[in-house]
Amino acid sequence: MSMQDAVSGVALWRQVADGIERDIAEGRFAAGARLPGETEIAEIYRVNRHTVRRALAALAERGLVRAARGSGTYVETPRLAYPLSSRTRFSEIVGAEGREPRGQLIAESQEPASRDLARELGLKTGAPLVRIEGLRFADKIPICVSTSWLSAERFPDAGRIFASTRSMTALLAHYGIRDYRRGATRITAAIAEATDAARLDLALGRPVLVVDSTDVDADGKPLVTKRSRFAAERVTFEIAGS
Repeated sequence: MSMQDAVSGVALWRQVADGIERDIAEGRFAAGARLPGETEIAEIYRVNRHTVRRALAALAERGLVRAARGSGTYVETPRLAYPLSSRTRFSEIVGAEGREPRGQLIAESQEPASRDLARELGLKTGAPLVRIEGLRFADKIPICVSTSWLSAERFPDAGRIFASTRSMTALLAHYGIRDYRRGATRITAAIAEATDAARLDLALGRPVLVVDSTDVDADGKPLVTKRSRFAAERVTFEIAGS
C-alpha cells in the first residue's frame, strides 16, 4: 500500500491513523483486541516507525486505542456506563455490563485525620485513620484509582482485609455492615497526575473525573470517605433522577 503524501495532500501519520480507525470501525480489530506491532504497521503502510507512533498517539488522544506498558496497543472497549446513585457498587456496575470486575490494593497506611477528613467522617481532628490506595479494573482494563479513609478505631486491620477481599463492600461486611448508601458525591474534572496516569495506562495530560464521596450506614453515620479518579475516556457517568 503506497502512501504518497505529495499526491494525497494528507500527512502520512494521518493516513495511517485513518486506516487503523477504518479497520476498527469495520470490525477488523474488535474492542479489546491488540493491534499489530509498530514494525508490522510500518510495513503495511510503507512508512517509518516514527510515523506509526504519531498515528497511534493521535488515536490514543481520541480515546480509540490504549497503549499498555510493555504489552502493546489495544482497541479501547466501549465506555463503561457508571450510574451514580444512593447505592453505587463498583463490582455490581461492572458485572451488570457483562465485564469482569477486579480490585487491587496499591498501599495502605495510617495517618491522623485532617480537619476536612474529620468533618466528613464525623471524627475529631487528629483521630487515627486507615488510608487505602486501590486500583479497580473492568476486564483487566484500569478504570479508576481510589483513595479511601476509614476510622482506625472502628475498622482495625482494614488494609489487611481489603488486601484479602479486594472490595470495599466485602471489607465493610467483615465488620458487620451489610448495607450502606452514598451520603454525598461531588464530581470535578482534572488532568491526571503522573502517578495516576501510569496506574491507569493514560498518556500524560489526559483527563480524569474526580469523584469525592462519603458512604454512610443505615443510621446516617459516616463509614468511609473516598476520592476516586476515573479515566474520563473509559466511563460515562449516569446520574439518577430525583
